[in-house]
Amino acid sequence: MASSSLLHPSLSSLSQKRTVSYQSPSPRRPFSVSCTSSTFDPTSAATNSSPPPHRTRAADENIRDEARRHRPTPHNFSAKYVPFEAVAAGGASPESYSLDEIVYRSRSGGLLDVQHDMEALGKFDGAYWRRLFDSRVGRTTWPYGSGVWSKKEWVLPEIDDDDIVSAFEGNSNLFWAERFGKQFHGMNDLWVKHCGISHTGSFKDLGMTVLISQVNRLRKLKRPVVGVGCASTGDTSAALSAYCASAGIPSIVFLPANKISMAQLVQPIANGAFVLSIDTDFDGCMKLIREVTAELPIYLANSLNSLRLEGQKTAAIEILQQFDWEVPDWVIVPGGNLGNIYAFYKGFKMCQELGLVDRIPRLVCAQAANANPLYLYYKSGWKDFKAVTANTTFASAIQIGDPVSIDRAVYALKNCDGIVEEATEEELMDAMAQADSTGMFICPHTGVALTALDKLRKSGVIGAGDRTVVVSTAHGLKFTQSKVDYHSKDIPEMACRFANPPTEVKAEFGAVMDVLQDFLKSKKSK
Repeated sequence: MASSSLLHPSLSSLSQKRTVSYQSPSPRRPFSVSCTSSTFDPTSAATNSSPPPHRTRAADENIRDEARRHRPTPHNFSAKYVPFEAVAAGGASPESYSLDEIVYRSRSGGLLDVQHDMEALGKFDGAYWRRLFDSRVGRTTWPYGSGVWSKKEWVLPEIDDDDIVSAFEGNSNLFWAERFGKQFHGMNDLWVKHCGISHTGSFKDLGMTVLISQVNRLRKLKRPVVGVGCASTGDTSAALSAYCASAGIPSIVFLPANKISMAQLVQPIANGAFVLSIDTDFDGCMKLIREVTAELPIYLANSLNSLRLEGQKTAAIEILQQFDWEVPDWVIVPGGNLGNIYAFYKGFKMCQELGLVDRIPRLVCAQAANANPLYLYYKSGWKDFKAVTANTTFASAIQIGDPVSIDRAVYALKNCDGIVEEATEEELMDAMAQADSTGMFICPHTGVALTALDKLRKSGVIGAGDRTVVVSTAHGLKFTQSKVDYHSKDIPEMACRFANPPTEVKAEFGAVMDVLQDFLKSKKSK
């Protein structure tokens, strides 16, 4: 049975002083090492099986100081930028760049991808990596308490721990949607990965910790970076401003005027970002920020920058951890700019290639019908991609008509036998209301993903017994106005079938009793 927490049964006995057994890279036979925290290093091991004494910090020492005293043995892991087109073609490329270079596109103008030295990582078998990652869960040891940096060797292997900017993001809840699955879909193995239960309320924290950490490193290396900028539909700007504020780095945010929720707008303002409200949509903001960052010493933080995807891919690895390294059948991800669907594919694929699992799940990318260029491309048999003008959608973070990561998304979906679905405004809002009625409190984007689930269940593509994970990308508290409008039945041309408005009643005992008796009778009859 899967666990709904990263602290699954296989870790229940792994204390700070436990002796663990894992595979040596050469020769591959079990031996023991002692570890007092999550920081045991893949390239070194001790043969003494007795646990060392408990380690305590001095009163004036923090967890960074402690990490400096216990630096791991240097390793041979590395990563670099390569053209994504070479990755997609399955061949080597003579073109590559250090991660310490400020570069966003290949010489041909295409996307870049972070490529890891898989040969070096592959010297350690899957069992080793599973145990290493599991040993770091729930710790406060810097920086491994983060769900992202607990996989540091697979993310930014060469960055110094001192340069990392982290809020211990990740490790988000994998929620068993028991009632929702049974009542609405006839499923008993439906799960929701709540990536929105995070520092700034969305999955964007997973990528931003990586990008801002690398910027922090670049600034220390005296690279020409004064600040970091992004175009945003809300969540990216919140993550960027928070992590920049934590590191003392100026942040610049381009937002489309009057197109994001107040809760999203206030986050970068509160964190001290320089916010430009621009009279255009996200695609217009994206065009402007790309032009600006080409002229000024502002580092581009949008998902055009492949560093963010390295953090986002760790959510896929977390899902596998939370299922005790069993692979789900389906993972459904909302898609706008389309970097996240590729990030999930990359995380699952690395686990397969390095022997942690033997297969990957099928992925579904769910788009709002008002901003559905990938869906239209998929329905054409991948023959005719056309950017669209995105119309207004309650799923505002995916209101993108010309996605930067279209090529990445298509590559991922083709290589996992993936599917693309869409959701109308009424469908996504109804799905959100249904989920909320069973104890969740989800965002409209998750409503898009749940609509995709509904359509695939009804068509028989997803079976009743299929283990399915729906990725919830943001916290519902960011989108309360949409919920208020729905339950007030204040949305034009929408029936709001599952609205639950408050009942007005006089401040009289008899009136209150009448209303309550009618309510209780209605519940007994069901």
